[in-house]
Amino acid sequence: MTHATEGLPGREVLDQLDRIADELADRFHGTFGRETVELFVTETYRLLDRSATVKTYLSTLTARFARQRLVDLAKVDGLTLVTAPQVLFVCVHNVGRSQLAAALLNHHAFGHVMVRSAGSQPEGEIPPVITEALGELDIQLAGAFPKPLTDEVVRAADVVVTMGCGDACPVYPGKRYLDWDVPDPMGQPLSVVRGIRDDIGRRVRHLLDELVD
Repeated sequence: MTHATEGLPGREVLDQLDRIADELADRFHGTFGRETVELFVTETYRLLDRSATVKTYLSTLTARFARQRLVDLAKVDGLTLVTAPQVLFVCVHNVGRSQLAAALLNHHAFGHVMVRSAGSQPEGEIPPVITEALGELDIQLAGAFPKPLTDEVVRAADVVVTMGCGDACPVYPGKRYLDWDVPDPMGQPLSVVRGIRDDIGRRVRHLLDELVD
């Protein structure tokens, strides 16, 4: 990687980012040039490194999130044909409410809706109680992690659902914005998180009925 490397820790990381850029450049060949892919990979690494509590799998998360961001950018720029509506759930840290909502919508939508989640101030890890509450419904949260709120993910969304993040989410014309007043599950016992999960589940199913005929 030949640019924007200031602040990246060492040759090993740069080599990892180069490999990620190679793979994504192949994946998006004909849609984005190598330079654009490199910029997104480097920026994505920095965004995740800034908020990550555990950095062991940072390169893996960078590859996953950079790919998602490029998919959203292609939609925004009209470079891909996407027919499914896209929903973005936003809370403060992207480890509680927005993760619950995204997992529940993914579960009920059966691929008919594209789902994203992000945090206005992403940090920490998804607590076991969130995973346990979803596991009771046979919903696996494997691979989920807190992600920052980026411009292209908001622009790519058809519906933006905020959940306790106040005015942190940018507003773009032509989108539907919803604010769900849902209690924060962080620090709560499983019995309370179950109630929050079920509340979000009802809201998610109602939204799904509106989006999919």
